[in-house]
Amino acid sequence: MIVIQAKLIFLNQEDKQIVLDLMRRWSSCMRYAYKRLLEGYDRKTLKRDLQGVFDLNSRYVDDAIMKAKGVLESSKQLGNNPKKVIFGGRDLFKKLQKRHINGKEYQKLKTKWQEKRKGNLYSRGDKSKKGNLNTRIDVKENGTFLRINVGERKYVYARIEAGYKKNKRREELLQEIAESNIPYSVELKLKNGSIYAYFAIEEEYPEIIKITKEKGVIGIDVNAYPDNISWAEVDEKGNLISYGNMPMPELASGSKDKKEYFRWQYAHEIVEIAKEKGKAIVIEDLDIREKGKRGDYSGRKSRRIRHSFSYKSLLSKIKALAKREGIEVIEVDPSYTSIIGMLKYAPQYMITKDISAAYVIARRGLGKEEKIPDNYIKFLNTLTEKELEELRYHIKKTLKNIHLKKKHLREINKAIKFLQSLESESEKVLRPLYGTSFSAYDFWRVLKVAVVTPLSPEKVLRDFSALKGLLIQGKWRGP
Repeated sequence: MIVIQAKLIFLNQEDKQIVLDLMRRWSSCMRYAYKRLLEGYDRKTLKRDLQGVFDLNSRYVDDAIMKAKGVLESSKQLGNNPKKVIFGGRDLFKKLQKRHINGKEYQKLKTKWQEKRKGNLYSRGDKSKKGNLNTRIDVKENGTFLRINVGERKYVYARIEAGYKKNKRREELLQEIAESNIPYSVELKLKNGSIYAYFAIEEEYPEIIKITKEKGVIGIDVNAYPDNISWAEVDEKGNLISYGNMPMPELASGSKDKKEYFRWQYAHEIVEIAKEKGKAIVIEDLDIREKGKRGDYSGRKSRRIRHSFSYKSLLSKIKALAKREGIEVIEVDPSYTSIIGMLKYAPQYMITKDISAAYVIARRGLGKEEKIPDNYIKFLNTLTEKELEELRYHIKKTLKNIHLKKKHLREINKAIKFLQSLESESEKVLRPLYGTSFSAYDFWRVLKVAVVTPLSPEKVLRDFSALKGLLIQGKWRGP
């Protein structure tokens, strides 16, 4: 999607006040529609009832309902309580509640909050109406104008000024859009007393995908701590060819606009790598709708997923840019990619945990299954009763030295029970792995506790060279 920002210059103050009143009524309609959606009202009922209440035509009302629905869905995805949404911004609202702020500073904050709350208008584009019916770009001899529908066959014209300093290329692009009759959406926002217009045009992507997974893929692993992108290139058979790491320090702090800018920059870099190597891209299918076991969005997993909302935005940009270049994008389930990569490929190729996770993601995109290495199975089968007891003692001791949450404790206890359920030393078949409800993923979790925790009880293991002997030669040199 291409978005062009422009400032609107009105011919007189009266026209501006008419548009401001329209924006106020539309904003009220959107907030009212949001409340009714929470109560279970449907779109058709709202569209019929709200036109008379707010004196808006059916298109404006329909767009308000659509925006309200978007806010509701976004709130649910982020794990917030939809009933506690504050239009105008929660941060500004909380600042206004602080009693130590008064005078001009208080009035400044109040004005800013009211502008964000009441100064909005959105109008969707329509191909059948040759662009946009309610807010249409009108090219005249003396400039480019925005024609705004303010009532029954009543229009207000505002000159479109592309930025603080007139940008000729932006104005030419808007003129081309108006003449081509392609659909474009217009959003008006009130900022510091001025009205700005945002024109959005959906891009037309190439129908034919030029770069597919036929010659291999590039797996992408986005990490929150530290902020970085790890990538791994594989051939069509799933063999590792090259890899790299891209730090993203700008996403750790800064303004929303700054982060958005750098997400686009990093997305461009990833797509350029894929384009240069002629490989499809495999990314994680991040689900930010996870509510947690209790359904209240609590728990470590749910918090991690909500944090990943920013990274889902980055992945969506990678998808959009790749689509523009005709590069195939494959989305895979990210479950256990880090654990599998850490235990299987990090020691084998002497690569980092993050890059090994990207490698697993790439292989998963090709449909490759991760078989459990034989030496790992042999290792667990050859543990004696004494070794099991020592492992149990070591894990108990570890629990005293570090602060583990209940979820970690349950995982470790499950691992201990699993290890104790192994058959006698003479029997070389992992009965719990194949004969019970344990899955292959459970095996990887157990293996992580069995071999990684003893090596690094107080911090995340970064050096996996100790596992290389066990993985390749079957030799274990633990604590």
